Amino acid sequence: MNVGIVCYASVGGSGIVATELAKALADRQHQVRLISTEMPFRVPELRVGLAFHAVHTPGYPLFREPQYLLSLANKIVQVSREYDLDIIHAHYAIPHAAAAYLARQILANAPGTKVPRVITTLHGTDVTLIGSDSSYSKTAAFCIDQSDGVTAVSESLRENTYRQLSVRADIQVIPNFLDCSYHHRSPDPALRARFTGGDAGCRVVIHVSNFRPVKRAEAVIDIFDRIRQRVPSRLLLVGDGPDLDKAGRRARELGLSDVVEQLGEQEEVVPLLSVADLFLLPSEQESFGLAALEAMACQVPVVASRVGGLPEVVDDGVTGFLHHPDDIDGMAASGVALLADPARHLAVAEAALAAVQQRFCANAIVPRYEALYKRILDREPVPAISQ
Repeated sequence: MNVGIVCYASVGGSGIVATELAKALADRQHQVRLISTEMPFRVPELRVGLAFHAVHTPGYPLFREPQYLLSLANKIVQVSREYDLDIIHAHYAIPHAAAAYLARQILANAPGTKVPRVITTLHGTDVTLIGSDSSYSKTAAFCIDQSDGVTAVSESLRENTYRQLSVRADIQVIPNFLDCSYHHRSPDPALRARFTGGDAGCRVVIHVSNFRPVKRAEAVIDIFDRIRQRVPSRLLLVGDGPDLDKAGRRARELGLSDVVEQLGEQEEVVPLLSVADLFLLPSEQESFGLAALEAMACQVPVVASRVGGLPEVVDDGVTGFLHHPDDIDGMAASGVALLADPARHLAVAEAALAAVQQRFCANAIVPRYEALYKRILDREPVPAISQ
């Protein structure tokens, strides 16, 4: 199949999963065209079957803002005509599904032109944040319903989409996944010693996020403070965002500046996860929890909030521990129980790895996308709206 994948070229969950899907499809002999503003960071310079097409959005004095949606739709049309696309797979409803819909309409109104099918994958904030905003909600719902196929990364997100947007589309749940040949624990004693100072009794706690308010960065510090009172440990904060400064300020207030290290944005998180002993994710909301899945793949037990799609990823008491987002003491107690008991820590780490390998590796998920593509191509398309 000839597949166009439209995504954000970012280190966020939707961009990562879309890029991994593109690579996996190319490895399975499909011809894949990545369409984005810049080359996604996990794509090598040369990969057979995978090409990148940049979207350029020029600015004009007439427009108050660059017209990304229109430029993207135009690029999708160009790529589809040039490379005979069968599928346009839009990751994120707004603006990507909207641009894909517009491109399909343009192609449908050109006689003799092949019209690709549009599949939209919902990742979370395109529904829970942008889609629920009254400025975008009607457009988001329309573009979802006009897609030939729709997927969501969790059952929780599927239910939220029906509840918040009242869409009619049949939404199929296909969870996020990892390239398990890359995501696995690869210990680096020298790197670990850098963080622990060579203290064999010191444990490494880690939090990876975009530090938006929903991630509750200050709660991460509060949980770590309680853990450190019981177990010698250090905290690594990986990522950047609006609430990183709040986390740093909270660490200073609690006298933790010397044991909390801010590492900023990191394209490669596996080396850091591979030296960690515990992953904290006390989010207010998570539509899936890709960061938790990456930790589990690296055999790092997860202590997280019981919200959104996280219970579909973390099996409470088996592959990690889940608590109410406000239960700071409970999360800290679970962290201490793991760090203070090597046998229990090992059992949870091994169970986490087994769950990832059984349910969330590319070889388990990518065939489900291929099957969806085939079903969509074999049935009648959503009719174009005539002018």
